[in-house]
Amino acid sequence: MRSGEMENCSFRIKGMCCGEEVGMLRSEVAPLVGGDEKLSFDLLSSKMTINGSIDAKLAEKVIEAVARTGMEAVSSGDACAAGVCAINAESVWKRNGTLFSCAASGLLLIAAFVFQAIHAGNLFTALSDQSVPPIFAVVLYFSAILAGGRFVFPRALYAARKLKPDMNLLMTLAVIGAIVLGEWLEAASVSFLFSLALLLESWSLDKAKTEIAALLDITPPTARFICPHDGDIEEKPVGEIPVGATVVVRPGERIPLDGVITRGTTFVNQAPITGESALIAKGSGSEVFAGTINEEATIEFRSTRSASDTTLSRIIRMVEEGRSRRAPTEQWVDKFARVYTPLMMLVALAIVVLPPLFTGGGWAGWFYEGLVVLVIACPCALVISTPVTIVAGLSSAARNGVLIKGGAYLEAPARLKAIAFDKTGTITLGEPSVKQVIAVNNHSEEGLIANAAALEAHSTHPVARAIIRHAESRGIRSSVADSFTIFPGQGAEGSIDGKTFWIGSHRMLERWQRETPVFHDAISRIEEAGNSIMVMWCDDHVCGLVSVADKVRPEAKDAIAGLKALGLKKVVMISGDNLKTAELIAKEVGIDEFHPELLPGDKVRLISELKTKFGGIAMVGDGINDAPALAAATVGIAMGAMGSDAAIETADIALMSDDLSKIPWLIRHSRKTMAVIRQNVFITLLVKSLFLGMAAAGVATLWEAIAADMGASLLVIFNGLRLLSITGAADDKKL
Repeated sequence: MRSGEMENCSFRIKGMCCGEEVGMLRSEVAPLVGGDEKLSFDLLSSKMTINGSIDAKLAEKVIEAVARTGMEAVSSGDACAAGVCAINAESVWKRNGTLFSCAASGLLLIAAFVFQAIHAGNLFTALSDQSVPPIFAVVLYFSAILAGGRFVFPRALYAARKLKPDMNLLMTLAVIGAIVLGEWLEAASVSFLFSLALLLESWSLDKAKTEIAALLDITPPTARFICPHDGDIEEKPVGEIPVGATVVVRPGERIPLDGVITRGTTFVNQAPITGESALIAKGSGSEVFAGTINEEATIEFRSTRSASDTTLSRIIRMVEEGRSRRAPTEQWVDKFARVYTPLMMLVALAIVVLPPLFTGGGWAGWFYEGLVVLVIACPCALVISTPVTIVAGLSSAARNGVLIKGGAYLEAPARLKAIAFDKTGTITLGEPSVKQVIAVNNHSEEGLIANAAALEAHSTHPVARAIIRHAESRGIRSSVADSFTIFPGQGAEGSIDGKTFWIGSHRMLERWQRETPVFHDAISRIEEAGNSIMVMWCDDHVCGLVSVADKVRPEAKDAIAGLKALGLKKVVMISGDNLKTAELIAKEVGIDEFHPELLPGDKVRLISELKTKFGGIAMVGDGINDAPALAAATVGIAMGAMGSDAAIETADIALMSDDLSKIPWLIRHSRKTMAVIRQNVFITLLVKSLFLGMAAAGVATLWEAIAADMGASLLVIFNGLRLLSITGAADDKKL
């Protein structure tokens, strides 16, 4: 990257509140930055991000392009901090322009109507069709129209030039039409009410943004740390605490950074990240995470991450990035709106032209009803409700310990018909222990374990960790392995004291033709008991075997039953373990179909086949050893991602805790989110259909239409925000 350039520059866009404005921005900005794929938008934060490097000259061009649409771009983020895009202090007018315009329009409207009423002699005469406003009232009405349309008319002009009709053009045409009819009161009322609708919509979106931020932004602003120079306790902003500092947290306080406890024991409430209410015992050497709550005693811990790199910071960052990954339903609504708006303009034209031609009615009356159709046709309620609902669903899920990387992955679980679980570390605890060590051919148990630990030292698999823990617990010092090679899903090879050793599964032993009939029978008996086998051999003989066993997660059986109750057609367990062990575990948790002895490539092929058969499948694993299978699934779900960078980065959905009950919760939450989206679409189309019918019958008014459209917008926004109230499985069911 050249000097003076910054990566991923963001702009706050004033006036961007729905998909139509996004379309306008894309058409102007995309050619400057290299195409649509370089742009991402967050409606809730009114943010546009350019994905790639940008310099000061290009930033200025982007700001000018945004201005052509009638909106305003203010740079933000890292680029601003570096001076590439300077932020000027905003005036009160700029910060509250919509409020002032709306207030001015309302006051001018009231003043104009008062003058008209005085001129007419009374209020009722002023409201009648026969009342003609005096010239001074007309001037006030016109001023009210200009004030109310301060932010609407420039965008309407842009839409007309580009032949892309939008809500701003619809409202402008309605105002112009009312003026043509001489309905100055109606024209000014439409302009004022539409500016009021924009103000209320902006307020409701700000409220949504505030509530969502409050769900996630739970890190304390300051932290106490022990000064390394004099040992005094000082308090500084959390962003100024260096990695490696000793931080002090008192009972009842939130932990400000990720770290490892160096002094004290306590219980920590990790619900803010994992969604689990149970307190977790923590002592010296235990990890603690920013945003969690120290419940019992004062502790000291060594910070291991900066404030911008904590687990909670990454969660917040993922949720924010997820807002720009639009769900299929959201994309469909935007496409529908692009067709819907010009179609409704044709309907308005038909209502103006057809009734007078075929019934002989007056043109003025039907022209007025055509204006009503233009007003009620505004698609903003339809377009804005979906992203608000999606973001509320993403934020609520994150607050409950489920990190979803975008609307597409929030929507997908609602349609799932099949789900696959890896066995080790998912259905089981992933903490196997060594049950038996059998050394043969003049090898000792200690020597066997020492060599096995040497070969497994570079593996992340739970069985490898079990062997290493067993060696440590017995005080056996690991040998040193050279020329180390891992065979994924099978085992490992290495050179110890000049000899080549292998450690691997029973199947690997058979494949390498190192097995004897006697040894085969011994292995089979151990596998019948549900244990997993790791065999070690060297150049010309078998050295021995290590049997390990894992425990099933206590919530696994209920979680599987919950998935079946939700109507999933297929629940599958896949494993690289032997047939008998896989069969026993599947039977214990209630899984009917299982596939044992699979290599990583076999797992990917099976997931691909199931995805084709059922039209989509979720894969649940640990996010590290199962990365290829997770990537092959429609939705990859990683377990126990708290503290694991790899799991958070790999999966589409990351469960911050090792709690399988979060899987049925996720599906219910996804279905609830989709139900709310459908409710919002239904409410919006119902209101619009009702007024379309009233306009066709000649009984609708502009006042009623603008009030109904404003009410529908607010209703669908707050309906979507209901998802923020979900705090657990019980609340999810009641919502």
